[in-house]
Amino acid sequence: MLAKVAKSREMRTLILVILVFAIAAFKEPRLLSASSISSILLWIPLLTVMAVGQMLVIVTRGIDVSVGSMLGLSGMLTGMLFRAHPDLNLALGAGASLGIGAVLGLINGGLIAWAKIPPIITTLGTLSVYRGLTFIVSGGHQIDSNNIPSALTEWSLRGPVTIGGVTLPWLLVFALLAVGLGYFLTNKTVLGRNLYAIGSRPEAAHLRGVPVGKSVFACYVICGALAGFAGLLYASRYGFVNPATAGSGMELTVIAATVIGGCDVKGGSGSVGGVLLGCILLGVVNVALAVLGVAADWQVLVYGSVILIALGLDAFASRRQAKEVAA
Repeated sequence: MLAKVAKSREMRTLILVILVFAIAAFKEPRLLSASSISSILLWIPLLTVMAVGQMLVIVTRGIDVSVGSMLGLSGMLTGMLFRAHPDLNLALGAGASLGIGAVLGLINGGLIAWAKIPPIITTLGTLSVYRGLTFIVSGGHQIDSNNIPSALTEWSLRGPVTIGGVTLPWLLVFALLAVGLGYFLTNKTVLGRNLYAIGSRPEAAHLRGVPVGKSVFACYVICGALAGFAGLLYASRYGFVNPATAGSGMELTVIAATVIGGCDVKGGSGSVGGVLLGCILLGVVNVALAVLGVAADWQVLVYGSVILIALGLDAFASRRQAKEVAA
């Protein structure tokens, strides 16, 4: 049984989550408080929604480093929509954020699938383009809290369940819905099977009749739509949208969570459950560092070190497993 656990990337990540949380809680029991648990639950949703889309891209041997900028542009445009129409229904706002993100992902997917520009080059370019557009459309001004509907900010404050002073926020509910959607897509649909086939052997997938271009295009559109929706969740979580900071740098954290969760950057493997665990691990680490009183200057170093350790352990276990199979 232990051997099976060691071979499962998801179980390795889960064990690491438990170890990190247990060690941090032993060092500082305040991590077990309702406020600390609530902070972790609020930190996870944005990352999770974006990581589900990133997983689909990485499975095909691609990458999207523009997700942070897509979040920022979508959040800004949706915030401007709420500012212009204060009584706008939240469902329409959510649809707008998904649509904006889908259009941005469509541009990425078109350049990659049809123009054949490498994913890293394409998304590095659109990272700057989308961030620049965020400044242009906003005039450099942020969307303030008084422009964000109170019903939207309540997504971060309220939820369907409260246990022991800890509220399961609606933000997390939406993130779990994205996880469920990702699971259904990757396990129950032809598109999901095609994405894994493309990531495993693109040439063989093409010979077997898999529509490689259309499938790759679709996964970037989905990734963009989820990043766009994350822009709406960002406005709910922080109560404002600043053109300089909204989503800035999040692409690296999203990619780290996805890879920690078991997605192979060489493509062809990965699971939504593993990605969720990767997001939980980074959420625990992030909040634990603050609770432990680690100086801000050291937090980035420790945070990055934990990511490298997690990736190193996974790589070591994968190589050992490959040797056992070869033997």
